Amino acid sequence: MKSEPDMPLSAPGKSGRTDIDTRLHFAALVNSSNDPILTKDLDGRILSWNRAAARVFGYEENEIVGESILRLIPSDFHQAENELLRRLKVGETIDPYETTWTRKDGADIPVLVTVYHVRNETGDVIGASKIACDLSERKRNDESRFRLAAIVDSADDAIVSKDLNGIISTWNEGAHRMFGYSAEEIIGQSILRIVPDELRHEEDEILRKLRAGERIDHYETTRRKKSGESVDVSVTISPIRNGAGQVTGASKIARDISDRKRIERLLIQSEKLAATGRMAATIAHEINNPLESVMNLIYLARQHSVVEGKVHQYLVTAEEELERVSHIARQTLGYYKDTGSPSEVALHALIENVLAVYNSRLTALGISVDLQFNDLQKIVVSKGEMLQVLSNIIANAIDSMRDGGSLKISTRKVLGSSGDGIQTVIRDSGTGIKQEHLERIFEPFFTTKGDLGTGIGLWVARQLVERRGGQISVASSTEKESSGTTITIFLPLAFPISRLTTEQ
Repeated sequence: MKSEPDMPLSAPGKSGRTDIDTRLHFAALVNSSNDPILTKDLDGRILSWNRAAARVFGYEENEIVGESILRLIPSDFHQAENELLRRLKVGETIDPYETTWTRKDGADIPVLVTVYHVRNETGDVIGASKIACDLSERKRNDESRFRLAAIVDSADDAIVSKDLNGIISTWNEGAHRMFGYSAEEIIGQSILRIVPDELRHEEDEILRKLRAGERIDHYETTRRKKSGESVDVSVTISPIRNGAGQVTGASKIARDISDRKRIERLLIQSEKLAATGRMAATIAHEINNPLESVMNLIYLARQHSVVEGKVHQYLVTAEEELERVSHIARQTLGYYKDTGSPSEVALHALIENVLAVYNSRLTALGISVDLQFNDLQKIVVSKGEMLQVLSNIIANAIDSMRDGGSLKISTRKVLGSSGDGIQTVIRDSGTGIKQEHLERIFEPFFTTKGDLGTGIGLWVARQLVERRGGQISVASSTEKESSGTTITIFLPLAFPISRLTTEQ
């Protein structure tokens, strides 16, 4: 039979006499223990009581020594204690067990009890030593973990954890509902299973940030369900650290924002209309002055023509038509008013929106698209304005590649002259712009497209970018082997104070 180590009544020396020093050392060791240690005789009377026992149970040594062990044990457990005493008397092994003891103030304390036999010099069992490890903290931690687990499992959001290789280690019911995979199907699989192929570069950037101990807040992106359907999510990712403070993985909370994104798409459509209105207003404003001059000239010519002649009648008709055109211009100027407020957006989302509009043209012309997005941080802009800027530049790039080519678009966070910001680079492999034209490329009404261009697109784009506190630049080559144009846009993360004031 397996036996527990026994506690000797005394430690004999070479002469057979009790070694007083050894017993003193042993007593000091017991008294310095962090766990309560007590001894009792075979009738259950307490014989010794260390300092930890006094601290945990509230009884001083002189209050408890000589009292029954049952004073510490709730009445419900008295029968179990009596059974332990019976087994103790016959020398039976008693395995460590968890139970509940009672403090002096009546509070119950969960304890892990380890029992050692105490024997006399002839080897007979004369009592027991008990070590009662206080489990209160562990129990509290267990309860906290159980509560946390219940909260996590009942959350509507998807809550997932993964290691630094992107392997999923936990998966709550919210994740099951959102993505369609059960915990049994997905745990142990790569997180890339729910990441669309075209967005896998995001996971590389996320893992890089996690390894550096960085947190990612409310990053909006798209994930893929088990059914193959896409879902718009807002993701918050926090590093998980071990006891040594080392990052060992990540916790991800994903919130379904599909409804909000649908509303935003409707707003973008309305903002496109607003951008069209701005363009129309710009054109109306520019033609108003020359239109007025032409009308004055026709009026003067009519005054000097013969009333009954055909020329006079032509001039009257022309004047009436020009008056109609002028009325339309005035209506356009009075109709447009920018009421859109700046909002937080991810630039790559706007780029994808514009590319979706031009997708059929890109496909028809055989233009390949290469996207490199690293703009995890959102930026405050007017969506309508930025859509107008991006749409104009991308349309110009497509127009320069009538025989096919490649369109490369990248975004990343950089440090500019006005602080941190997002840099967007749009590069095409088209025909390019001659060097003598580059200096005038942002001038109003200057175009290299002949009859196809209005000459105000890039001019408006620069106005909108600079109004936001950013910069826009162009580089181009017409060399046969390296032809193409690169447009670089920098937008600071901080919104210009002057613009904020005017927008309010």
